[in-house]
Amino acid sequence: MGWSALVAAGAIRLWAYDAAAGVPAHPPTDWPADAHIVRNAGKATLVLLVHPHCPCSRATIGELAKLMTHCGGRLATTVLMLQPAGRSDNWVHTDLWSSAAAIPGVTVLADRQGTESRRFGAATSGQSLLYSADGRLLFAGGITESRGHSGDNAGRSAIESLVMTTGSRSARGPARAPVYGCPLFGPDACQNEGTNPCRK
Repeated sequence: MGWSALVAAGAIRLWAYDAAAGVPAHPPTDWPADAHIVRNAGKATLVLLVHPHCPCSRATIGELAKLMTHCGGRLATTVLMLQPAGRSDNWVHTDLWSSAAAIPGVTVLADRQGTESRRFGAATSGQSLLYSADGRLLFAGGITESRGHSGDNAGRSAIESLVMTTGSRSARGPARAPVYGCPLFGPDACQNEGTNPCRK
């Protein structure tokens, strides 16, 4: 009985952590004029901000691949991989970088010192921001159902719907969904190769 209770308690704790959303972004409602990445004026633009050592974000990259396939060339996407000060190019060029770069229509860039992450108001790895062809924020949130888990989810569905309907924003403002991933900044971020804060 005691062992069963211990296992159950551990499972509940793990489930609760998996289901705990990260800090949501506070992005600009219009494309920032000083952004260092180029917005495609002819189609919707998705910005995905990722910590290159966040294991949770593998699921996000997998969902991005599905999203790009379903949107059929109507979406331009830039993935920004955080590169803190003092970290080498090898540090940022992880399997997440390679997986994202292999997706057709996706550009992967290093976000040196987190400049763009801060400019777009992102705090959690996996944060997705969709802007319309004329630079209006249409969506802010994640594209996974929980930490490190793939499958149908509200975020990916919302982006697909907005892209396929030419990006008409609700009168209530941008669509939103929880984002699941490690912190991009601070002591809880994935600072070193081999760390796995997603499974504390």
